Amino acid sequence: MNRLSCLLISAAAIVAFTLTACDRREPPKSDAELGLTAQQSVGRASYDAYCLRCHEAYSSHAENGPSLKNVFKKPYFPSGTPANDERMTDLIVRGRSKMPGFADRMNQQQIADLIAYLHSL
Repeated sequence: MNRLSCLLISAAAIVAFTLTACDRREPPKSDAELGLTAQQSVGRASYDAYCLRCHEAYSSHAENGPSLKNVFKKPYFPSGTPANDERMTDLIVRGRSKMPGFADRMNQQQIADLIAYLHSL
């Protein structure tokens, strides 16, 4: 093997390693693997449709908005408001800062299902 071949193989290995190391997302687990209730499963579908593009669920990595991992396991939301269902409902309905409100896209049951799912994170 000549020196150029060795360099090309080494470069390819470095690129492959870098791409793997940078992609920290694991494949999504099924609802059953996560132990979700029926309501939480419905809420997860709403989360995937409306929230996932900006908020990570199972990673601390922030996208356009803060991660929602363990969001109800802390006394306050990233916004500084108390971490409870009432405040979360208000955030979902009205939005905040860069986050749009979803009152025109989600009904009360969808919001309740979404909040149930958020409690599982």
